[in-house]
Amino acid sequence: MKTTTLNEIKKELQHLQQDDLVNLCLSLTKYKKDNKEYVAYLLFQAQNKTVFLNDVKVEIDDHFLELSPQTNLYYIKKSLRKLLRTISKFSKYLGDKAISVELYMYFCNKLKNSGIPFEKSPLLVNMYQQQIKKINSLVGGLHEDLQSDYHIELEKILI
Repeated sequence: MKTTTLNEIKKELQHLQQDDLVNLCLSLTKYKKDNKEYVAYLLFQAQNKTVFLNDVKVEIDDHFLELSPQTNLYYIKKSLRKLLRTISKFSKYLGDKAISVELYMYFCNKLKNSGIPFEKSPLLVNMYQQQIKKINSLVGGLHEDLQSDYHIELEKILI
């Protein structure tokens, strides 16, 4: 089956009535949980990104609080990967590189200050280094003033 182009879909959506559009959106949200979360973000939280960013940071904090009693590095690694998938999903929702940089820097800072002995596990060290690389690549696409600010913050994390 051939996939329809985005332009063709856009043209067809412009011809639909409002009720048909609502039903189409509702059926799309029923199809996949990610679609439902994204539509909910667009409807209720996209207007105030700072509140959404703070909510994500609270979720990261809660996740690290759950990890604090854990001593098995294998379960810590699995849990951190799950958290990173969530952060990646929220970064896609936001569509703003600067806010994505803040999220990943917040994650790295929390990991470094959490007391988790991630230096003992090569997998966790690699995970941490990958996030640093991701931050550097995201910062490279920002305005020069923001780049210098974020490089200063990144140096603080790396020390």
